[in-house]
Amino acid sequence: MTSITFQLNWEPNGFQAPYFLARERGFYEAEGLEVAFVEGHGSPYAAEQAARNETTVGLAGASAVLSVRSQGFEPLAVAAVTGKTPAAVYTLRDVFGEPLERPEQLAGRTVAPSATKTRILAAQLLEDAGIRDEVDLPNVDPRTHHRVEHRLLEGEIDAAVGVVTNGLELEREHDRTADELLIGDWLPVYGMTLVTSPAFAADEPETIRAFLRATARGWAAATTDPAAAIDALVSRNATLERRREIEREKFETASRSLQLTDQLRAAGWGTHDPERWHRLEAALAETDLLEGPVEPDDAWTNDYLDSDATVLTEYADRISGDA
Repeated sequence: MTSITFQLNWEPNGFQAPYFLARERGFYEAEGLEVAFVEGHGSPYAAEQAARNETTVGLAGASAVLSVRSQGFEPLAVAAVTGKTPAAVYTLRDVFGEPLERPEQLAGRTVAPSATKTRILAAQLLEDAGIRDEVDLPNVDPRTHHRVEHRLLEGEIDAAVGVVTNGLELEREHDRTADELLIGDWLPVYGMTLVTSPAFAADEPETIRAFLRATARGWAAATTDPAAAIDALVSRNATLERRREIEREKFETASRSLQLTDQLRAAGWGTHDPERWHRLEAALAETDLLEGPVEPDDAWTNDYLDSDATVLTEYADRISGDA
């Protein structure tokens, strides 16, 4: 068995359920891998740890990959896990006054982001909709960035920017109808990726291929059996039992809305679409998030996706039940 480490981007949650299911069902073991999961401290940390060879593989958002590369490190994205960002604009119906269904409805509103990266994505969303100058998009206050939901509850802002299910959580907790606008449905940039160091990938290509095959099996199994995926997650962290419904909705939103793109259907699980990377780099370059120039095509590769593995090449058919 080959022992490797997998640096998560955050503490266990619904977005990570497929990896826990893959381990529980022995998919990594079947590939000759013993995988130790490490709880995360954010995507930038996971990307940097992978680039430094402090972990074998990291789970990191694409924007973090580019940001860390701009700092002189070289995390390499070897699989695109979700083709869309999990960022979302959310609101409460009694605050917003109508169902939120299109970006254009945000004109004339105040929309408060919870983090710098989500603010950047929201700004690009508004720019594409032609209403950036008509929306008050405050800068993130580092002392209160986790409290934008309270401002929304009090009606101080019209909407907030966070990730999918943030609105649903408010709805469940306060019995007030919420609406969410998935930024990824309107802005074609990547969400989560699996990263490693170029040196490790070059030295141990079969280890990376094995990890990706097993992970794809985990995503396929979780997508077709979400209840089992959340069971595996909760067995890893029993404190999530009380959030079981929210974590399942979080995963199912990811599996339904974030992972399925035309690129995945055409080329298979994990394959990269260069245009999404270029679009993301262009958005980040207009802000101070990048500390230097970045060539987006250097940030990713499809070289370690096994073209003979049907779980990758026929992934879309498998999760739809056609294969």
